[in-house]
Amino acid sequence: MSNTTNILIVDDLPENLLALNALIRQDDRTIFQASSGEEALDQLLEHDFALAILDVQMPGMNGFELAELMRGTEKTRHIPIVFVSAAGKESNYAFKGYGTGAVDFLYKPLDMEAVRSKVNVFVELYRQRHETRRQVQVLETIRQEQDVLLQKLHATQGELQASIRMRDDFMSMVAHELRTPLNTLFLEAQLRKMQLDRGRTDVFDAPYLNAMVARDKRQIEAMMRLIDDMMDVTRIRSNALSIRPVEVELSALLARVVDNLSNQAAAAGSPITLDAGQPVTALWDEFRIEQVVINLLTNALRYGDGKPVAVSLRLLPQSACISVRDQGRGISATDQLRIFEQFSRVASDDGTGGLGLGLFITRQLVQAHGGSISVESRPGEGAVFTVTLPLTPPAPPAA
Repeated sequence: MSNTTNILIVDDLPENLLALNALIRQDDRTIFQASSGEEALDQLLEHDFALAILDVQMPGMNGFELAELMRGTEKTRHIPIVFVSAAGKESNYAFKGYGTGAVDFLYKPLDMEAVRSKVNVFVELYRQRHETRRQVQVLETIRQEQDVLLQKLHATQGELQASIRMRDDFMSMVAHELRTPLNTLFLEAQLRKMQLDRGRTDVFDAPYLNAMVARDKRQIEAMMRLIDDMMDVTRIRSNALSIRPVEVELSALLARVVDNLSNQAAAAGSPITLDAGQPVTALWDEFRIEQVVINLLTNALRYGDGKPVAVSLRLLPQSACISVRDQGRGISATDQLRIFEQFSRVASDDGTGGLGLGLFITRQLVQAHGGSISVESRPGEGAVFTVTLPLTPPAPPAA
């Protein structure tokens, strides 16, 4: 808001304008003058005024007519009007002036002290109104800022509660996933101790020992995979996931992974076929790419409903493309939007779905190679996961 206050004086006689201007002028005021009603209207529509002092008797548009026009216009209807007249009190101009909305009526010759006093009052009222309006605007701004802060606080509180729920769910899932192999190992150990306590050492022949070692190995590997997944998530979240590219031939890597998972595939009733085509060699982190393929194949066997799983490798001009296709239940459009998020699970028929970290880690590993992963699926029609890896490794991040 300007530090000066505008006052309009209207009179058809220049000497009256000059005298009134000199009477009410102060450093913190700007006096606007008009010698007719029409000129005054132009000034009123262009500026904001604390007070309008109008001469009643003017040729053309008189003061009363100007006041009526002011009261009929939104911009000017609230400006206080003081009428000035040289006519005698017997003319009843004052009565008519108050009827048009005037706040005061002065007769000439003017009482200089009275004029100064009245103008000072209206100027002070104007300034107080503007200061009140300014303070209200400031308070409204503060209120809006507080509303924004409150919304952010509520959002942060919701995120915190979600994080706490996620943590609790995660700990529950970890306990569940660890309990299964541990319970199996514990029961196996109890059974062996019972046999030994009874002196039944004859049961520990070569076939029994081989089967025992194989079962123990599977349970220990399950726990190790769980721990490795949690470690990988920790590395990813702390930006400590490292990629060590070496020369890798992808078709050979795929053949090795498919062979290693052959027993698991047979147990699931889902044979794995491999269409590797021509050899594809480039610089990748062999251990991490193997981890990606294992995660995708493990998911395909888990959700493949005992049907064949197909793995294929294609060489593109600038990249290699690995696809893993199953013929299982498929993935809904809603689930497709979240399966690559951490702790996101689609429960399998046996009620287990892991920690929901496999696909999250897989995507992070692929992206660390500068590649991408996508899924295409419809419920009941299986799913195809496609990994695209650039043949040229990405530049290492700046230190």
